[in-house]
Amino acid sequence: MVWTGTWVSDRLGIELAGDDELRGLLGLALRRNPKRAHLLVSGVLGKHVPQLPSVVHGHGVTLGRRVRALLGPEEAARAVVLGYAETATALGHAVADGLETAPYLHSTRRPVASVPSAGGFEESHSHATSHLLLPEDPAFFDRGGEADRGPLVLVDDEFSTGNTVLNTLRDLHARHPRDHYVIVALVDMRAPGDAGRLAAFAEETGARVDVVAHARGTVRLPEDVLARGLRLVEEQDGGTADPLVPCAPAAAPVRLELCWPAGLPDGGRHGFTPDHRARLREALPAMAARIVDGLGGPEQAGRVLVLGFEELMYAPLVLARALEEAGLDARFSTTTRSPVLAVDDPGYAIRTRLAFPAHDDPADGPGERYAYNVAGGGFDTVLAVVDSAADTPALHAPGGLLAQLATAAPRVALAVVPAHTPVPRTPDRQEPPVLPAPLRGPDFSSYEPDDVGWLLQDLSAVRLEAPVEEREEAVQRGGAHYAESLPVEYQPTEEYQELYRDALAGSAARIARAVGTVTELVLAERSPRPVLVSLARAGTPVGVLMRRWARHRHGTELPHYAVSIVRGRGIDANALRWLAAHHDPADVVFVDGWTGKGAITRELADALAGFPGFDPEIAVLADPGSCVRTYGTREDFLIPSACLNSTVSGLISRTVLRDDLVGPHDYHGAKFYRELSGSDVSRDFVAAVEARFDEVADAVDQQVKEAASADRAPTWEGWAAVERISEEQGIHDVNLVKPGVGETTRVLLRRVPWKILARRGAGADLAHIRLLAEQRGVPVEERDDLPYTCVGLIHPRYTRGATGADGKAVGSA
Repeated sequence: MVWTGTWVSDRLGIELAGDDELRGLLGLALRRNPKRAHLLVSGVLGKHVPQLPSVVHGHGVTLGRRVRALLGPEEAARAVVLGYAETATALGHAVADGLETAPYLHSTRRPVASVPSAGGFEESHSHATSHLLLPEDPAFFDRGGEADRGPLVLVDDEFSTGNTVLNTLRDLHARHPRDHYVIVALVDMRAPGDAGRLAAFAEETGARVDVVAHARGTVRLPEDVLARGLRLVEEQDGGTADPLVPCAPAAAPVRLELCWPAGLPDGGRHGFTPDHRARLREALPAMAARIVDGLGGPEQAGRVLVLGFEELMYAPLVLARALEEAGLDARFSTTTRSPVLAVDDPGYAIRTRLAFPAHDDPADGPGERYAYNVAGGGFDTVLAVVDSAADTPALHAPGGLLAQLATAAPRVALAVVPAHTPVPRTPDRQEPPVLPAPLRGPDFSSYEPDDVGWLLQDLSAVRLEAPVEEREEAVQRGGAHYAESLPVEYQPTEEYQELYRDALAGSAARIARAVGTVTELVLAERSPRPVLVSLARAGTPVGVLMRRWARHRHGTELPHYAVSIVRGRGIDANALRWLAAHHDPADVVFVDGWTGKGAITRELADALAGFPGFDPEIAVLADPGSCVRTYGTREDFLIPSACLNSTVSGLISRTVLRDDLVGPHDYHGAKFYRELSGSDVSRDFVAAVEARFDEVADAVDQQVKEAASADRAPTWEGWAAVERISEEQGIHDVNLVKPGVGETTRVLLRRVPWKILARRGAGADLAHIRLLAEQRGVPVEERDDLPYTCVGLIHPRYTRGATGADGKAVGSA
């Protein structure tokens, strides 16, 4: 047998080192992904490579039994299992089967309006990075009670760096801290340094962290493997996506009725309990018999591939295993989002590829999907198993999945599992109370009443401030979320205020030009009567200026509101409900000041997927991260409103989200710092920029004309740069890397900075950055290779008494 990693290994020098069984578990392939060119292809996972269902399920059950033995019966009975979408959804299910008594949940990329997110995290190297946790039972992660949470078992197919696991642990430990985590994988391929970061998390939190894997090893990569891998992909297929194979309409597939048990979830997207597991086991033999009868018996069915659908892996897997037990020659694999190069060579893991359009109306938009190693697999029948949300006209269309399968096998059948619709468990099902009207100045904020309505609750009487160092330590130890408190407001020195005034005088025209450009693009492309909704608070001065531009240039009074959005927690759902009740959601345009790496852009897209009618595309003044298509400029320059905090944002604090202050029917909170009115420059900032509107009008018209014909599609260059810097600096957490002048300023004002990376020769745009860095004793490192003017790095392992990158003790603002 030729190892299915030989082709890649011979050409790129990639090596697997470790346990003897590694090559039996893994092959290698190449994929179109600028973050990681190679792909470890599991032969026993049932994703890319068709495999016996008993082998796929058996590997997961074996891991689950090992976890049970590690924990002991009492702790195993208290455990919960979490798997990763999309590749490990069935594996996690099977691990839970091995544990026998554990409820199961897997992350998802399919938002549901009725289910609030219980968390989320980023899988940075993935083709689709954002994960949501949407348990139907809000107490899923608190099994046993908040004071006595049992072990959490995290299941993925393989660990390469451990970044995804660490991101998950940090997010969940901040929300649901516990004292024992078990990490489970088919293969553990972390380098020693990566393994050390998991140990560091355990030391920081005081939690025990165990790792259980079938095999261990490392991947040895040449330094230039990414560039060489991408070139190799281009050589093989031109570096472009496969053209969809033009298929004539195929004969209608045989539709098989499963008689899926009523009320039984289709998988672990919203939770799967031991009772669900027992009901499914009881129903499987009868469902398998119906499939066999529908295919005309084992002889007519021949060699069968049961093909699952992206996250829907477990239901097709156990159906395939039931067919195997009924005597059919059955294999199992699933479709996937991930684009992988196909090479028809026995030493390569992905021999063939079918490409087809997405057919489940995904929240992140249309795109290609793939089925690997189906064509040429010698299958007589392919049984596609999808959920009802994916049984759409696109599934049945020419060129769709079913038509593509008809080119690869003589017979195609379809079985549809009802998609589970969660019903949130709340104490009552009554309609929420009528929400209050927006807050306005002068009672709340120093802006004119018509300039902005704040969809927030006033927490001015509540003490929320904590020293920067205490907040940083609490956040990084997982004991708090950054939105649960406020930093002490930075009081600028006279020298710093002079820098702000100079910056405003020097950039007011440039800001006016960007304001005009983004406003005109919104009016031309989004809505002639847009409802501006700024993301508080950095977006609020921009929203006020956009409203002023529309009035100055067109005589149009645009509504403008400010709402709260919190990274990792989503947007204020009650604010959205108020907006939907008072305006057409199609007219709502979300506004922010600038993009950094695009985290809030992604957060908004995820949050709005459950609110039909709202467009998730943000309009920003500056888009240095190339994350949006509606912007005033993509230059990374100093926007003076980023230099200050509340005193340039209507005297409003950043927003607060804390369970004891914000109830289920409340807006997120914020404070109005009336006591700082003597230092307030909010109206002065707006007036200084508005005064330049007439002089930039012609330049705005020219920029809008050029933008209309330009390719403004986001490239996410900023996100890629942040990932590179994160790894290069040994931080391994993109949330601690803050790119751009605005975000770097925030780091210096609100967080514990580690060091600043600055583009050499940036000049006046960085004068205030250098002054703040000097005041806090933070080193500034000049660089020639930055895509941003500067990047702020938050201290990666902050505790009080920690040292900065230069070895000096971290000072306070």
